[in-house]
Amino acid sequence: MLKQQLQLKLSQKLSPQQIQLMKLIQLPTLAFEERLKQEIEENPALEQGKETVEGDDLYEDQEEAWDEQENESLDMQDYLSDDEIPDYKTANSNYPEESKDHQIPYASGTSFHQHLISQLGTFEISESTYLIAEYLIGSLDESGYLRRPEEDLIDDMAFHMNLMVSPEELSESLHIVQQLDPAGVGGRNIAECLRLQLERQTASDSKDLAMLIISESFDLFSKKHFEKLLSKHKTSEQLLKEALTKIEKLNPKPGASFANQTKTNNYIIPDFTIRIEEEQVEVLLNARNAPELHVSKNYQELIRTYQEGKPSREQKETVQFVKQKLDSAKWFIDAIKQRQNTLLVTMNAIVLHQKSYFLSGDERDIKPMILKDIAETIGMDVSTVSRVANSKYADTPYGTKLLKSFFSDAMTNEEGETVSTRQIKSLVKELIDSEDKKNPLTDDQIGKALKEKGFKVARRTVAKYREQLELPVARLRRSL
Repeated sequence: MLKQQLQLKLSQKLSPQQIQLMKLIQLPTLAFEERLKQEIEENPALEQGKETVEGDDLYEDQEEAWDEQENESLDMQDYLSDDEIPDYKTANSNYPEESKDHQIPYASGTSFHQHLISQLGTFEISESTYLIAEYLIGSLDESGYLRRPEEDLIDDMAFHMNLMVSPEELSESLHIVQQLDPAGVGGRNIAECLRLQLERQTASDSKDLAMLIISESFDLFSKKHFEKLLSKHKTSEQLLKEALTKIEKLNPKPGASFANQTKTNNYIIPDFTIRIEEEQVEVLLNARNAPELHVSKNYQELIRTYQEGKPSREQKETVQFVKQKLDSAKWFIDAIKQRQNTLLVTMNAIVLHQKSYFLSGDERDIKPMILKDIAETIGMDVSTVSRVANSKYADTPYGTKLLKSFFSDAMTNEEGETVSTRQIKSLVKELIDSEDKKNPLTDDQIGKALKEKGFKVARRTVAKYREQLELPVARLRRSL
């Protein structure tokens, strides 16, 4: 049975312009510049530069004029203005001067695999051995390891290259690959990779012991069971220490060290500059986030040509197209202004809340602060603050910082004071840095040390903070 029913429901929906504004706010500087270029390319009515133009309060009532009398002349005054300089062209003193945008040249470089293949020509080997070695090089991962099973490699060469390879031929070619630089490439696991590097070192007692540890006691070494290593290899503590030092100096990822040379550096363009002058914190917005934009004078002149006469239907379509582009240009300029205002208001609120930190540079002075605190201060939604904090950087006297790093949760010490969890993490790191490496502190011991300083922190919380600091457990921090 069908039934019709009326229901009243209130709901909030963002307009397309609001959605676009949120996207603009979220963009970091480089992405914002790309978005700006795209908009200028797609909308000929939008131009960038310092040229003074006519047209500030444009086309307010033009659509109504068309609806009331289709064939009457357009009221072009809505599209024209006598203002020489519109308000969005007014300079703002809180933008630092933009430095010259020099193009950074990048060397093309040689890839890791090309570097290895170029070395094969120095060996006197048969054509088949060369082809097999070349295929093995192509099968290495970015770290320089050959992780694929021998059977798979033989099958693939037979299928893709029509090359029948025996296990002996594969082993011979792999031996060639393992002689290439950097030392350690072609290892099938980390133990073999380290062994290949040790083999090239000058003979010594510590080298011999290191080779034995890698080949016979790698599990004990990785777990830092030093007493068991001393007992198994019947050696002195001094010689074991020398052998372990040799191993620790080896490169576990020989391919990665070369591959990083050919990667394009990712540069961070700070959105803000923080200056400290006479105990006052000044916030400056990067000029690249405050472009000079104006509505195209040519497009305004195009509308002016229709001002005196009655436009035909074809001319009306042209004017409607121009109007659409002018509308879009004006909205985009307004959106940029709102973006700039949102960034500055948010950053100023953060600086005001964390003024002690910006004056001292000591992370222990960072106060507890969450997104909601800033949102309530500036009267904006938490999601807006999140978009700014998660994608914007500030150039401070203490380095370039992600705005998100100024936020932290709170906890209460034994004196009832509210402190930032960043302060607790800083204390955890200090305790670990100053510990006796022969007997490193366990998470329980760190918790007790924090309690003595007035912070009651559970062992699980200590473990969480330690992991966030990317510090290993006590056993793996141990050394002779």
